[in-house]
Amino acid sequence: MSEQRPIDRPVSELHPNERLKAESRLLRGTIEEGLADPITGALREADTQLTKFHGFYQQDDRDLRDERRRQKLEPAYQMMLRLRLPGGTCTPKQWLQLDDIAGRYADGSLRLTTRQTFQFHGVLKRNIKTTIQAVDAALLDSIAACGDVNRTVMAAVNPHESRLHAEVQRHAQAVSDHLLPRTGAYREIWLDGERVDPDAEAEPIYGPTYLPRKFKIGYAVPPVNDVDVYSQDLGFIAIRDEDGGLAGFNVLIGGGMGRTENETSTFPRLSDVIGFCAREQMVAVAEAVVTTQRDYGNREDRKRARLKYTLEDYGTEWFRGAMERRMGFALGEPRPYHFEHNGDRYGWTRGEDGRWHYTLFIENGRIRDREDGLHLRSALREIARVHKGEFQLTPNQNLTIVGVPARSRKRIERLLEAHGVLAPEHRSALRLNSMACVAFPTCGLAMAESERYLPDLVTKIEGLAETAGIAEQPIVIRMTGCPNGCARPYLAEIGFTGRAPGKYNMYLGGGFHGQRLNKPYLENIDEARILSELEGMFRRYAAERDAGEPFGDFVIRAGYVPEVTAGRHFHD
Repeated sequence: MSEQRPIDRPVSELHPNERLKAESRLLRGTIEEGLADPITGALREADTQLTKFHGFYQQDDRDLRDERRRQKLEPAYQMMLRLRLPGGTCTPKQWLQLDDIAGRYADGSLRLTTRQTFQFHGVLKRNIKTTIQAVDAALLDSIAACGDVNRTVMAAVNPHESRLHAEVQRHAQAVSDHLLPRTGAYREIWLDGERVDPDAEAEPIYGPTYLPRKFKIGYAVPPVNDVDVYSQDLGFIAIRDEDGGLAGFNVLIGGGMGRTENETSTFPRLSDVIGFCAREQMVAVAEAVVTTQRDYGNREDRKRARLKYTLEDYGTEWFRGAMERRMGFALGEPRPYHFEHNGDRYGWTRGEDGRWHYTLFIENGRIRDREDGLHLRSALREIARVHKGEFQLTPNQNLTIVGVPARSRKRIERLLEAHGVLAPEHRSALRLNSMACVAFPTCGLAMAESERYLPDLVTKIEGLAETAGIAEQPIVIRMTGCPNGCARPYLAEIGFTGRAPGKYNMYLGGGFHGQRLNKPYLENIDEARILSELEGMFRRYAAERDAGEPFGDFVIRAGYVPEVTAGRHFHD
């Protein structure tokens, strides 16, 4: 393919979002004017695209949509604010500040995301500026948490597990800082910072139209693939040296989960391992991948604008050559590595320095006090008041209480127990390996329930597993309310995406440590069909599985679905 650069074409020939970005005065738009309008709870339509770069989406409560329409009222508009939290680490003081924000300005809950950060739901337009200022007071921000830029950089959980993990965390922070947008719009609009003439500013990495679509980076430390590194646009796999330190990284490009229903030109894709870089070369590699995607990514069709489609269109080898020319050096040959799983290690673990770390199961990442006696938000607030270490968010929507002295372990356990929080060992292996996106009532893309439904479905699946005699077998189950794949359902051994209220597509055969996509199995089915299908599969799995054989491997060997060898064959 010729090296035509979509970024060089007139924006009038490209997707309307490209013109919007080009004319936004480096992400300012008319956001301030929309904030000042007291007549509506909404921002101007064009600005709802720009506010994503500032970290929030405009949504409305879909549970109330029909009733408000009947009453001739506008939708119950609200904002979902997402923080930028490279590597997922925060201090106890920051936790208490975020907990206060959740109660003061949001819906009373903290939501842990699949990218190791926090989301606030239910923030009203009149409170969004005050909320962002409160986040800034906690020494955090929401810059580039959404939008057509590099988003929150993920890193293998718990930088205090070993010196290797700590070094990887530092590299994740470095690349996050390097790839931040340089516009002063965020500080001007939300923090009353000094106003700068946009014509005097520049975006040295992104340019005036930023990237064609979102961009995601993750760092994995074998043998644990907790960041699902193959799902990232740009992945780095840490390679140990002979002394247990960091030699460098294997580099992966082109992963991505999203797709569009009934459009076979879109599909999930795993990243390709393209080489090895020394640790001091890592930032240069990241910038070269981002800028090559900036220049050659599809700016006409946003459905095919992610890096994975650039590789499909131009070829991985072509892309590697293009980025190496920008770097001025070639990548080395990939180094050997091995993954064992992509889940979290629950309960107590001990780090190299002797301190203890407790990973707590947070069902679908939602932290709130419930009427059934589970007062999770209160429990973590009390722990934050006495804890001297850190809190670590995981890519599986869970939480690790980091750096606990041995003498304080019982105190942590008593606080959790007093607030009705079950220890992970009291949860089934199925539940511990499940996760869901938010979906209804706030996500505008949702076609079906996800977060509110998956716990009940897992309870019924647990019953099937118990009857089949595989209750303790870990099986990765993931659900999203639409095909976009925020909870990475296409890597699950059993995956679901919503098609309509109560109806889902079902996928089978993902790899247990995230190394293989699953395959569409059934479309548009209800709960009764889901349970009927799984009942028979579980019985066969119990009777016919090989020793140590994961469920995802079994359903391929048993002929339920063929193995997916590349994303382009997902629909075959």
